[in-house]
Amino acid sequence: MTDSVKFTKMHGAGNDYIYVNTMIHPLENPEELAVKWSMPHTGIGSDGLVLIGRSDVADFSMRIFNADGSEAMMCGNASRCIGKYVYDKGLTDKLTISLETLSGIKELALSVDNGTVTEVTVDMGIPVIDREELTLEVGGVKYTGTVISMGNPHFVVFTEDISCIDLPEVGPLLEYHPYFPNRTNVEFVQIMRPDKFRMRVWERGSSITLACGTGACATAVAGIVIGKIGREPEVIMDGGSLRIRWDEVTGKVFMSGGATTVFEGEINRNTI
Repeated sequence: MTDSVKFTKMHGAGNDYIYVNTMIHPLENPEELAVKWSMPHTGIGSDGLVLIGRSDVADFSMRIFNADGSEAMMCGNASRCIGKYVYDKGLTDKLTISLETLSGIKELALSVDNGTVTEVTVDMGIPVIDREELTLEVGGVKYTGTVISMGNPHFVVFTEDISCIDLPEVGPLLEYHPYFPNRTNVEFVQIMRPDKFRMRVWERGSSITLACGTGACATAVAGIVIGKIGREPEVIMDGGSLRIRWDEVTGKVFMSGGATTVFEGEINRNTI
């Protein structure tokens, strides 16, 4: 095992991760490396570290380590980026790819133009609605939201004016609320019209991020369940937008959006 590791920095709607092909560069301590490499000033800078590997049950596998070193179960934006990564780098010529994650096998449908992936649609599976309406009090303020799992936990709160939410203050209070023993992702949402809404997210293990794919899906489902939005909304986040579709027949949620390669580099395992 050499000390040098090649990586690719990618983002989906601004949700940026460091991607490493562990079939070439196996990493023994991803939790520690995720913390070190994700640092914005002393590291590469990212929301976390994503490992692409082999799988016995799918075309590829994905493991995600947040910027705090904790392992995430699923990330829709990272899934899209992996679809682009493996196709653009010639690791597969399939336009439909299966991906093993901690929350099950996900299917990626690739849109390709001139040999390059331009968009990826991810079958995010069937959402699990734990509570349609739950009121929690933190910092002396009550927040009413919907508790949903998209393979990972989410607490979705609709608000009239998203700019009034002090996300750095309230985000961690809700993430660590006793109701969520394993912590939760938190989304604040402002409806713009029945087919479009604005979302900001506090991600479990990564704090504020520019986007969250599972959060966008959870928010769409929550809005549909409470009758505020239609079944095919556009989600506007700080880093970009995604299109969500909750299929009435299968019950599955599909997420579509782009994936961008920012740059590639090489880092020494022991540099930082």
